[in-house]
Amino acid sequence: MSKDNPPPQKEEEPPEPGLGPMGFGILVGTTALYAFYLLGPSAFGRLQSEAGSGPSSMRFLTGPSAFIPVAGYLAIAIILAVWPPTSRWGAGLLIGLGIFTLLGGGICVGALAQMGA
Repeated sequence: MSKDNPPPQKEEEPPEPGLGPMGFGILVGTTALYAFYLLGPSAFGRLQSEAGSGPSSMRFLTGPSAFIPVAGYLAIAIILAVWPPTSRWGAGLLIGLGIFTLLGGGICVGALAQMGA
C-alpha cells in the first residue's frame, strides 16, 4: 500500500431525526385544538349547571363565536412562522391546524350521516 491512499473509513450514518420543533408544533397544536373544542363545551356546561343556570343556557362556541379561538390560534401560528427563530414551530402549528380541519370535518360529516341529516 502506498502512503497516498489511506484505507477507506466506514461512513457514519446520520442519527434519525427526533420529533423536532415542527413535529412538536403539529402534535401540540392539533391536540390543543381538539381538547378545546371537544372538552371545552362539556367543561363549561358543567360549570354552568353547577351555578344553577342549567345546560340549556350554554352559549359557549355557538355561531360565529366558534371561529374566534381558531382566528387567535392562526394569528399566533403565522407570527411564529414568520419570525426566523421560531419558523419551524409556527409551521408545525399551521400544519396542525390543517390536520384539525381535515379530521374535524370528517368527524362532523360522520356525525351528520349517522343522524340522517
